[in-house]
Amino acid sequence: MAGRVSLPLLLLRGPGRALGPGRALPAAPGPGSRRGCGELAALRAMGFSQEQARRLQALQPRLGPEHREAAAAQLLLLGLSAEAALALLERSPALLRLPTERLRERAEELRRLGLDGGRLQRALSRCPQLFHAPRRRLEAAVRLLRERCLFTAEQLREVLGTCPAVLLEEPSTLHHQFQYAYFRMGVQQKEMVKARLFQMPFGELRNRHIFLERRGLYETPHKGQTQISNPKLKDILQLPEKDFLASLAYSTPEEFEVFKKLLAREEEEEKEDEDALYTEDGDDDDDLDSDESKTARE
Repeated sequence: MAGRVSLPLLLLRGPGRALGPGRALPAAPGPGSRRGCGELAALRAMGFSQEQARRLQALQPRLGPEHREAAAAQLLLLGLSAEAALALLERSPALLRLPTERLRERAEELRRLGLDGGRLQRALSRCPQLFHAPRRRLEAAVRLLRERCLFTAEQLREVLGTCPAVLLEEPSTLHHQFQYAYFRMGVQQKEMVKARLFQMPFGELRNRHIFLERRGLYETPHKGQTQISNPKLKDILQLPEKDFLASLAYSTPEEFEVFKKLLAREEEEEKEDEDALYTEDGDDDDDLDSDESKTARE
């Protein structure tokens, strides 16, 4: 009929009107939605993909977007790729709570200690705890490696680049592992660096070395000489246990497991003997003190 407007067309007129039974026009985006869109746009502008930006946006949702944007920007300035920066923040979301100035200062400290360029990027990707550790801990580890273990500046940079977790270790622990490799195994600093000595926990290094030694396959050098050809430290450390046993120790996993249990028992018994010896010495001292006191009174 002319001059009449159909009901469906009438329902389309005016904001917020129903489109039909059970349907409505989409509401205007609220403030939170606009902020989210703004953060996504800012992260995209930094070089993150849409998917990466959404993953980053999901981290620590109670924090304001400025924290995520600032932390991401600082990591990118250090030379990390967008994916590497995102992976680092996903592994250690606490970094989002650190002031950007702290991130910048710690990066500068690590550069001064010998981590520069690609080494710094790899170290931070592997070991984000470096951002949180006390500065004195980092400096003490570096001082020990330079002054007591006598690594050269270039060797130190290589150690820090391949094993950045050494900066988080107690200096006494590092020194003990170095001394064991140097004196007990007869290995020089150059070979330690090449073999990445500090990547393997000391207990596992000792198990492998003593197992080879007791099987007659490793000998502590005397004046740099040995009666047998020792396997290289790199092979001892870097071969998976299965390959270590097959190609170096010529043994089975079962034999190695039995050996480790026996070695642990030996160490426990030695410790008990030492404790007993100290206790006996303490009793003798008490008796001596008692006799001296008695003599003095007389």
